[in-house]
Amino acid sequence: MNFKNSWILICGASGSIGSALSRKISKLKPKKLLLCDQDESGLFDIYEELKELCKTEFIIANIRDKEKINSIFKKYKPDLVFNCAALKHVVLCERWPDEAIKTNIEGLENLIESAKKYKVKKFIQISSDKAANPISVMGKTKKWGEELCLKANGKTKFIIVRFGNVLNSRGSLIPILKKQIEESKPLTITHKLMERYFMTLAESCDLILKSATMGKGGEIFVMDMGSPIKIIELARQMIRLSGKDLDIKMIGRGKGEKFKEILMTKEEQKRSKKVGNLWIIPNEKNKKSKTKN
Repeated sequence: MNFKNSWILICGASGSIGSALSRKISKLKPKKLLLCDQDESGLFDIYEELKELCKTEFIIANIRDKEKINSIFKKYKPDLVFNCAALKHVVLCERWPDEAIKTNIEGLENLIESAKKYKVKKFIQISSDKAANPISVMGKTKKWGEELCLKANGKTKFIIVRFGNVLNSRGSLIPILKKQIEESKPLTITHKLMERYFMTLAESCDLILKSATMGKGGEIFVMDMGSPIKIIELARQMIRLSGKDLDIKMIGRGKGEKFKEILMTKEEQKRSKKVGNLWIIPNEKNKKSKTKN
């Protein structure tokens, strides 16, 4: 993918991943970088930061707004679209499942429809490890989103990137624990058995860009993140590094939370292939279609 000669649209551009990706792509000097988000203040901040680095424009819009999204694609006709817009907090999505559906499914459907209509070359959908054997509303909407993208794959190439937890992303665990340490409060974790895969923002951006470059359409890209980390050990390490004598308090597992996430299902593992530090899961529907032909 030639980023330099492309009009690139990033949806959810003011979020943790969206803004980090915007910074990374701005250095590649695209023809135009379109930053789209409903968060006016966050969007203004990232636009002000990047406007001198490359040709940049900000767009205030919610991906739920079908007419607005269609008008954006009609006006700018982006070559490449990255969708980082999502409701991602498991507990909040359990409390407000209708909102998760409106953004993670209906909003994505709006983007998919416009991407196909205006002949976007590649569409990269940011998914989650919670989409593998999902039990939460958030995970189920992300899984549904993956299936929508795989079904839509055709002239517009739809590529899925599946993440673990991103360290220091907005609303994530590490900033919460840091704040508790600063305030000399007990560190709160849900359960001593809780484990998670973690990756840095830099790693997440590299994974997205590699997937956009390597993806031919219909694949799911997953980074090899090694072994999961026990949350209680993470909390203990942070306490040790702080030099403070703090307790760890168990507050109980929230609705929809697994003790341990997986990156791929057993069936996906069987048909995946390893390229460097990436696992690539091919689209089974595409494979069957080729076999029939």
